Amino acid sequence: MKIVFRLLLDAWVVLCVGCAAQRATPATAEASARTPLLLVSIDAYRYDYIERGFSPTLAMLARHGVQAASMQPSFPSLTFPNHYTIVTGLRPNHHGIVNNTMFDPRLGKFSLGNRKAVSDGRWWDEGTPIWETADQHGLRTATMFWPGSEADIHGHHPDYWKPYDGSVSVDQRVDQILAWLDLPAGQRPTFLTLYFDAVDHAGHTYGPDTPQVDAALRETDAALARLVRGLRHRRLFDRINMIVLADHGMAGALLQNSVMIDRLVPLDRLQTVSLGVLAGFNPKDASTRAHRDFAAIEHTLEQPQSHMRCWDKTRVPARFHYGSNPRIPQLLCLADVGWRITTTAHVDSHKGKISLGQHGYDNADPSMQALFVAHGPAFRVGAKVPAFPNVDVYPLMTHLLGIPAAANDGDYDAVEGMLKPGAR
Repeated sequence: MKIVFRLLLDAWVVLCVGCAAQRATPATAEASARTPLLLVSIDAYRYDYIERGFSPTLAMLARHGVQAASMQPSFPSLTFPNHYTIVTGLRPNHHGIVNNTMFDPRLGKFSLGNRKAVSDGRWWDEGTPIWETADQHGLRTATMFWPGSEADIHGHHPDYWKPYDGSVSVDQRVDQILAWLDLPAGQRPTFLTLYFDAVDHAGHTYGPDTPQVDAALRETDAALARLVRGLRHRRLFDRINMIVLADHGMAGALLQNSVMIDRLVPLDRLQTVSLGVLAGFNPKDASTRAHRDFAAIEHTLEQPQSHMRCWDKTRVPARFHYGSNPRIPQLLCLADVGWRITTTAHVDSHKGKISLGQHGYDNADPSMQALFVAHGPAFRVGAKVPAFPNVDVYPLMTHLLGIPAAANDGDYDAVEGMLKPGAR
């Protein structure tokens, strides 16, 4: 039975939060012998941040492993949609986590801070996360914070998992990964994830080109150095495959770069699903009048607008692969890079304090491109590979773990070249 309790911040012990600590059937000998895979996400680590010189450990991994020119996020370039894309290989339109803020007529409202929704597997069950498939094939799994891992998806959690807690330090996150790797062979996870968010927080608060982001880069790299030291001490560094990536990049957005949507259309006639970089609206109710009002508003916003583009969901540009999922609002407005879509009331309520860094923009924009670095026995040494879309990470990981891939939008052939010939 899976037991949930919070991370103990004052003890360096292995805690099986939300997991069966002693599963009735231990991992098979074959599974225990497989090369472990550690997936590390540095939220909002833009592809070019590594060039600033504040990430020496990451640069070392790239030098002795594989570095992509960049990795393209899926649209929208937001945190929850892209983290779930990475572990399912499905674009947001297909896995159902279509925004950080959503509405479903059956399930209600979803947002990052809504713990009840975040842990409800029904929001996530259009995709099959890699930990579910790995568990079904005898591999133990562990997630140190990953969107979706708190939910019971198709009856599955990772074997070891943590509910997100932003107060857990980067060192504590690393030490938990190392503690899981210290478990006896029959209990040790073969697939693990690790999540860092300081770079994202600094980018939002201060903007991407600031000393505060540089400090967050240093802090995160120091945590990676702690991880590498721990792996070397355990003689695992050359025996574990590591993928270090980001979900998206970050762009600066000045306070004055705000489209006040309430000055363009009467919001009292709409259901506002989301604001920000990607705003979404539905008819307020099912009445004929509501739909007539909505059609008029939709027509107004679909005309050329300053600093944003709006579409009916059925007319979203095909390259975004977005629009058919029922959770996607009927009317979408996408801000130009460096802008946001908000309301007068929202700005007033925050007393002018608005995030000076934003993401969620056109996923082809250079500022949205993400980091990808890989290191380990399966990967080539000193290889530079072209940019690729993040849906391809999933089939790469299932190949490394030796498990079948669930239906996905990725292309293993596009990333096979980063592996040593014997690992292909």
